[in-house]
Amino acid sequence: MDPFKLRRLGRTTVELPQLGFGGAAFGNIFEVIEDAQADTTMAAAWEAGVRFYDTSPWYGRGLSEHRIGRGLYLRPRDEVILSTKVGRLFTSPKDVAAFERSERAWPNGLKFEHHHDYTHAGVMRSYEDSLQRLGMNRIDLLIIHDLDLVNLGSEELVEHHLRELVDGGGLRALQELKASGLVEAIGAGVNRLGTIPRFLERMDLDFFLVALPYTLAEQPVLDEEFPLCEARGVGVIIGGVFASGILATGPVPGARYNYEIANAGQLEKIRRMQAVCARHGVPLAAAALQFTLHHPIVASVIPGAFHPDHPRRNVESMRVEAPDALWAELKHEGLLRADAPTP
Repeated sequence: MDPFKLRRLGRTTVELPQLGFGGAAFGNIFEVIEDAQADTTMAAAWEAGVRFYDTSPWYGRGLSEHRIGRGLYLRPRDEVILSTKVGRLFTSPKDVAAFERSERAWPNGLKFEHHHDYTHAGVMRSYEDSLQRLGMNRIDLLIIHDLDLVNLGSEELVEHHLRELVDGGGLRALQELKASGLVEAIGAGVNRLGTIPRFLERMDLDFFLVALPYTLAEQPVLDEEFPLCEARGVGVIIGGVFASGILATGPVPGARYNYEIANAGQLEKIRRMQAVCARHGVPLAAAALQFTLHHPIVASVIPGAFHPDHPRRNVESMRVEAPDALWAELKHEGLLRADAPTP
């Protein structure tokens, strides 16, 4: 599979390479990454041919955007495809000592407090703040971030922020940025089932960035979410393609599955998957990267990286020849849904 073959994103004119780069690890999501390592990782990704980069203000509370921007701002802008997100604004803590004691998310990120804001003013400020952190004068894809129960904590807050987005002008701000050419497509991030229908009931979006509900390990979005997208011409980008790590590392002790340490059942399932892949001469990571791209609405996959070897390995994994018999055996063994699109 050609990692840099271009695919159309939904109904838009945006064409994305099949393989991109996810920037969550640059926010120190699981371990502290030094700046020098982030810089060499970005250089390795560029040298390997990667041109599509995704980040967010939330990753390390601005740290990932700084690092992604530092790796890209001197590159030819017309070669770069850049996506980031809106939904949170950052301010200096009023009580720095109390902030240091209480902060749990991104403990090694930048020292700013955040609050959610999906209003017109909030989206516009978030966009401008991201331009400054990235050192770029435009962003190609802009994504509504973490407007769901898991991240907000209550249905009341979800509804409140959805109203902010729809009635408070946040969606209008996204549409204005797109109409003015400051962004090329607008979308929303999805981590859990039920989010896509909720958005599509209220607004017209170009795409979803789907992290976790569609990987080689599980495909629940095939029941309702993806058919809805397909019917409306909404594109999909896949994040979290390694299910937080286990599909890259294999079922090693301490492997993470959807952000948590994998349990015995999950380890056994991935062990069986790995054995099937081995019988066909395909690394598990290669199967994981290529699988999602067989769905017709998926335009690109954006695995994370925090070491120079990672983007190089991802490019190599995309180029591995995966025989049709691999997918057939995974389905026969009950390890992959029978209705999952494969060759």
